[in-house]
Amino acid sequence: MVRRPVAWVAAIVLFVEAIGIALLNWFLGVVVDRQDMSLAGLDSDMMSVSSKVGGLVFGLYFALCGVAALLVAVRDRAPGLFGRILLISAAVVHGLLGAFTVGLVGWGAFVFMMVALGLIVFTLLAFDRGAGPADAAPGDGAGGKDGNGGTNGDPNGGMNGGTGGSPVTAPPAPSAS
Repeated sequence: MVRRPVAWVAAIVLFVEAIGIALLNWFLGVVVDRQDMSLAGLDSDMMSVSSKVGGLVFGLYFALCGVAALLVAVRDRAPGLFGRILLISAAVVHGLLGAFTVGLVGWGAFVFMMVALGLIVFTLLAFDRGAGPADAAPGDGAGGKDGNGGTNGDPNGGMNGGTGGSPVTAPPAPSAS
């Protein structure tokens, strides 16, 4: 089964990104601080502090997404609602960052963002909560033949849109007492 290793790799990639984003923004904040220049009248100290704080917040966000992917890998089951929301938002962020980085940084960064996006989406889809038709056991209402070799009384072989399970019985009639 390949889904647990992919979830592990997605968690590792998200943790590396968390550290990378935090360090990059911290470095940019230090550069702005040492420039001692203003941009359209903005205070350089304010730009430096906001870059550092933004990097830490964004890094913590990616770290939290990494924790969600790590829990999926360790537990070998789908994430809860909060984890699913985190991973979906991380997938959207990676899609947007990929679109921006192709023009600003280059194709290498774009490929990295798309690989990270693919890992996150695969983790979400591989651990889907709903059981699909492939997961359903024969004879549990998923269609097909019944235990007697028949088609559950359907002359069309269970192909008319029904579930193929046992027929539904009417509820008991109410009593007049």
